[in-house]
Amino acid sequence: MKALILVGGFGTRLRPLTLSVPKPLVEFANKPMILHQIEALKAVGVNEVVLAINYQPEVMLNFLKDFETNLGIKITCSQETEPLGTAGPLALARDKLIDDSGEPFFVLNSDVISEYPFEQMIKFHKAHGGEASIMVTKVDEPSKYGVVVTEESTGKVEKFVEKPKLFVGNKINAGIYLLNPAVLDRIELRPTSIEKEVFPKIAAEGKLFAMVLPGFWMDIGQPRDYITGLRLYLDSLRKKSSSKLAIGPHVVGNVLVHESAQIGEGCLIGPDVAIGPGCVVESGVRLSHCTVMRGVRIKKHACISSSIIGWHSTVGQWARVENMTILGEDVHVCDEIYSNGGVVLPHKEIKSSILKPEIVM
Repeated sequence: MKALILVGGFGTRLRPLTLSVPKPLVEFANKPMILHQIEALKAVGVNEVVLAINYQPEVMLNFLKDFETNLGIKITCSQETEPLGTAGPLALARDKLIDDSGEPFFVLNSDVISEYPFEQMIKFHKAHGGEASIMVTKVDEPSKYGVVVTEESTGKVEKFVEKPKLFVGNKINAGIYLLNPAVLDRIELRPTSIEKEVFPKIAAEGKLFAMVLPGFWMDIGQPRDYITGLRLYLDSLRKKSSSKLAIGPHVVGNVLVHESAQIGEGCLIGPDVAIGPGCVVESGVRLSHCTVMRGVRIKKHACISSSIIGWHSTVGQWARVENMTILGEDVHVCDEIYSNGGVVLPHKEIKSSILKPEIVM
């Protein structure tokens, strides 16, 4: 089986982290985002993954070379010279996706994190005999999204309603598809949307089916959702393989700590924290709802909440970092500094407090 991952462009919503690496390589729970997807695909027998990309393909491929060998999976790029939307990339990668087997292929949005129930999706797809399956997830506020209206018993998609004013349902497109090769005949090589142009036509012919995603779902393409996604992911990890989570008197709730990280005396860490490789957390530090990436040093008695600390940064003694502060790579926050929602570009030293959310160049 094959899969196409829609990587797309510049990852502007996750800047300043994406100024250092392409978005799919930004770590989420100590593993590059895209690797969560590739490992789950490999587990259900996918042996070739095509990345639809229009930005820095060589960086992506060089990075993924090691994983190709370790996972035993072929990873190639299909590069757009202009942005092609969500359907155009399928037409562009047509030759890579079609082989003699006639097997369906997966299409994934690279920002989506979930439990990836691909096994169930394959069974669902084969059982309904239609042309395409999409995953849907239930949300509390459907008015912010495009809603998928389905026949309750079979999952057959009746229609799509974009940002409905009146309640028509609470299922939204989760960005995970399983498509028969025939779907490619419906897509022209031009900028085009699979959600707005391709799926409605398949649905009109009664050949599109939706499966409700079990477990959690999050689009982690922006900082606030990334932090929420981390909470959901660690919660799911607690249920499935809790041995991966940290334990100890200094840990509260779900915390993931890389084995090479060092944690000092008298810290309080958690809930919902990920600490990357080579990090040094000195004594008396308080961390909650945050991600601390590779090679970061957090000095004594600093307090960090609801923030992302980029690679090789340092946070000074008694500093307080909160409210969706995002530090890019190699940012140094001096002692006793307060950051309230500062978004700091790479290679900066912060010598004065950031009192309200702002971008620091």
